[in-house]
Amino acid sequence: MLRQRTLKDSFSLSGKGLHTGLNLTVTFLPAEKNHGYKIQRVDMEGQPVLDAVAENVIDTQRGTVLGKGNFKCSTIEHAMAAFYALGVDNVLIQVDGPEFPILDGSAEPYVKEIQRVGIVEQEAEKDFYYITKKMEFKDENTGACITLLPDEDFSITSMISFDGQILNSQFATLDNMNDFATEIAAARTFVFVREIEPLLTAGLIKGGDLNNAIVIYEKQTSQENLDKLCKLTGSEHHDAAELGYLQHKKLVWDNEPARHKLLDIIGDMALIGKPIKGRIIATKPGHTINNKFARMMRKEIRKHEIQAPKYDPNKPAVMDTTQIRQLLPHRFPMLLVDKVIEMKAESIVAVKNITSDEPFFQGHFPTEPIMPGVLIIEAMAQAGGILVINSLENGADYSTYFIKIDNVKFKQKVVPGDTLIFRVDILGPLRHNIGSMQGYAFIGENCVAEATFTAQVIKNKQD
Repeated sequence: MLRQRTLKDSFSLSGKGLHTGLNLTVTFLPAEKNHGYKIQRVDMEGQPVLDAVAENVIDTQRGTVLGKGNFKCSTIEHAMAAFYALGVDNVLIQVDGPEFPILDGSAEPYVKEIQRVGIVEQEAEKDFYYITKKMEFKDENTGACITLLPDEDFSITSMISFDGQILNSQFATLDNMNDFATEIAAARTFVFVREIEPLLTAGLIKGGDLNNAIVIYEKQTSQENLDKLCKLTGSEHHDAAELGYLQHKKLVWDNEPARHKLLDIIGDMALIGKPIKGRIIATKPGHTINNKFARMMRKEIRKHEIQAPKYDPNKPAVMDTTQIRQLLPHRFPMLLVDKVIEMKAESIVAVKNITSDEPFFQGHFPTEPIMPGVLIIEAMAQAGGILVINSLENGADYSTYFIKIDNVKFKQKVVPGDTLIFRVDILGPLRHNIGSMQGYAFIGENCVAEATFTAQVIKNKQD
């Protein structure tokens, strides 16, 4: 079981803001389990805190900008990419201004500090969202497209395309997030010379220079105009007839721009709120389409707030009917669990195949067979009973008994031919042999029933 993670210790980074030019300090602190990413403006009255999630993004023109009311914070994507890629789930971020410092224009400074202070596991399971079907989002106006496919892990391919001699088409791929630190983190943001003047006119990139960005000179302009722009960006004199790159530091990789776009995708996907198991293929990505896709994903996750467990009928059972009968006292027609397919310390996933000859269909109902809701909850509870009893020494000597059922919801009929998948989570340790559990029943990807129930574990009477 993979657990949530946070920082072992806090760290701070200081520098100028890309757009404001202000001297800024951002501090990253460990946070409790299920905290997620939150940003706090310590320079504002009341020191407000905002969740770093996709629907709180208010601008994506030149970076990802979070905001709500008077709260605003921009240029967050490089830090978000570092935490997401390194598997850090819970962080409180404090900043003393309206944006994060740009640093060197990459995620590398964040990665180095995270590695320096270390990461610690927490007492909570990491909640992945598994992609089970192809999902796609297109922008017909720009030709941008993000496709998400099922995969065993999280991976990305980024493809960029520009109409230029210096930068035209590039792609970058990251198949394993463990390679982020060495293959992606150092990729810097980039800008075209032709974009600089409009950005300055708009009051942006006041802190931009050749130490924190790749500047691409790919369409010839007058020497006078280029000299002016070189002065503004701190570049040495450059011959206007010579196209190329103007930054001080050479390219880390030939496809560094494509790698940086991949970095930005990771940073924007961090705002989904859950780590993903799936493969992203992005064509002409940018913060705008990234955010629209992240918002779509959050809606999809809310629609399936409790995601169905993955069920592969070809995999051998963790526990078959014979083993289940050794733990549960139930027998036909009341044994309602066919097999256990996953069992962890605090959760279990079990299966019940609904056949047309189930005895309860004779009277419920003869012309429209429907599994009674009480039996769905009973089957769910039996799965929970298996989990609890299996954890006890000499567990077969004990049985579990309902003492309370709460928050029962039925969302879909269960009929012959359905396969019910039960997921039951223990809500806390046994106290006085009494434990509470949260149970869900699924058919395919749909949750058909759920309930919270409390049971007492009692030792069986000896013959």
